[in-house]
Parts: sequence; C-alpha cells; structure tokens
Amino acid sequence: MNGFGEGLAALAFWGFIAAVVVAGIWYGLRERQAQYDTLSRIIESGQDIDEDVVEKILGGGKRVDVGLRIAGLIVIFVAPGLAVLAWFISQLSEPWLMPLLGVAALVAFVGIGLLVAARFAEKSYQQDGASNRTI
Repeated sequence: MNGFGEGLAALAFWGFIAAVVVAGIWYGLRERQAQYDTLSRIIESGQDIDEDVVEKILGGGKRVDVGLRIAGLIVIFVAPGLAVLAWFISQLSEPWLMPLLGVAALVAFVGIGLLVAARFAEKSYQQDGASNRTI
C-alpha cells in the first residue's frame, strides 16, 4: 500500500504542475483576446489609429533584453541558495553534497546564459539603431 501513496503523491504533484501550465496559457490567451477586443472596438468606433496606439494596446514596450537580464539575475541568485541547501542536506546525508552542488552550478550557468543572451539582445537593439524596438 506504500507504493500506492507514493504514486498518488507523484500524480498530485504532476497534476498541479499541469494545472499551473494550463492556467498560465489560458490567462495569456484571455489577455491577448482582451487586447484584440479593445483594438476592435476602437476600429468600430471610427477613431483614427496610429502605430503608437496599436503598440500600446497590443502590449508593446517590452524589451527582450530587460526581461532576460532580470531573469538572469534572479537565476544567478538562486544558485548560491542551492549551494547552501546542499550543505545543509549534506549534514544529514554526505553523498548528496556533490550532486546538489552540481545542480547549483547548472543553475548558475543557466543564469549566466540568460545574462549573455540579454547582452546580445541589447547589442542587437543598438546595432539596429532602434533602442525602443519591442517584441
């Protein structure tokens, strides 16, 4: 019966992860639909629409490099936390230290990769001469 409880716990965990993913996708779709509805109402009312209004309504103004830099910094600061967690867990079970330090290193490299990607995106904006270009 112990295996059944573990299986049920694993199923509940993955069910929660799936629910969060589906909810995020649903929220994004609803938000995008609301933006299109707003734009449609403006067009139906006969008002003049310029490019700035369309960009503002459709969520313009988001720069890729800023988002990548923020994500990179957050992930970089998670890595030392994982290393500290590895040390605490190693006090209970020594064999877990190196694998968890490896996980911390992997997270640090992901953060570094995000920061490098942010730098490339920023250079791309500068080379195009469109520092206010959005996604």
